[in-house]
Amino acid sequence: MIGYVTMGTRDLDRAREFYAALLGTIGATELMRMSDADNGFTLYATGWGQPGIAVTRPYDGRPADPGNGHMAAIIVDERAKVDALHAQALALGGTCEGPPGVRGEEGDQAFYGAYFRDLDGNKLCAFRIGAA
Repeated sequence: MIGYVTMGTRDLDRAREFYAALLGTIGATELMRMSDADNGFTLYATGWGQPGIAVTRPYDGRPADPGNGHMAAIIVDERAKVDALHAQALALGGTCEGPPGVRGEEGDQAFYGAYFRDLDGNKLCAFRIGAA
């Protein structure tokens, strides 16, 4: 359904470093980079045709501000990857919005997630559905 989500940034170079290191944890790489004259849109994903996350300066030229209640969620195939993404985000200077753990009941449809914010305050979640 979703092709990619875009995160606005006030510091493009810093955001590129953060997302390259963070998403590299799950095998994503930079797939596309537009010139800084084109707001520096930079896309990260695990491959073409896979959902991605992009960082860019806002098109309207105003400062980027994270929206309250807006969040991008990154699905992974192992709980250990949820833990690794959360730890990497914090190591890169992000902030914790909720440590890794099961939300709700354990079982076949268990939601195991962790929440964090990037360096611009954008909220992300890493999650896995399923039993441990």
